[in-house]
Amino acid sequence: MEFLVETSARHIHLSQEHLEILFGAGHELTVKKMLSQPGQYAAEEKVEVVGPKGSLKMSVLGPVRKETQVEVSLTDARSLGVTALIRESGDIEGTNGCKLIGPCGEVELTKGVIAAKRHLHMTPEDAEACGLKDKEIIGLKVESPERSLIFGDVVVRVSASYATAAHIDTDESNALAPAGTVYGTLVRF
Repeated sequence: MEFLVETSARHIHLSQEHLEILFGAGHELTVKKMLSQPGQYAAEEKVEVVGPKGSLKMSVLGPVRKETQVEVSLTDARSLGVTALIRESGDIEGTNGCKLIGPCGEVELTKGVIAAKRHLHMTPEDAEACGLKDKEIIGLKVESPERSLIFGDVVVRVSASYATAAHIDTDESNALAPAGTVYGTLVRF
């Protein structure tokens, strides 16, 4: 089975509390573009993310979450001057923080900056067809006209609320040099 491989650029997920501090009381995110994962979208809102060495404007993804999370590549982290631990989305305990600046206020995060672990979202049906289970670690072979790669340490995430697609960050995508839509196949080690 082939899987769509998407590049996940730097972005931020906000809690409702932080959304209102940054954009004003009662503010709701404005949908700019729906993403491949059901119910997920890029919002019109952007936030300035500030670290000891620099800052980057980042898109906000919706809907709001329980906790704020900043997802960056390792190159982005160096530009900001922060250490981004490689973690699965939502696993932010023990991670570093940064400052967020919006049009109406600022938030000083004490945690939440991560470099997302490579992952493959799967529907339960697709996972069963491939003999994969939630949290299993696999390899993903990706063919590209310029460079083909096998990515290791890809975590499988299975849920009925997912669409089957793999996500890599911009550093990983740049190493691949993809042209257009890219697909990958499962590799078992």
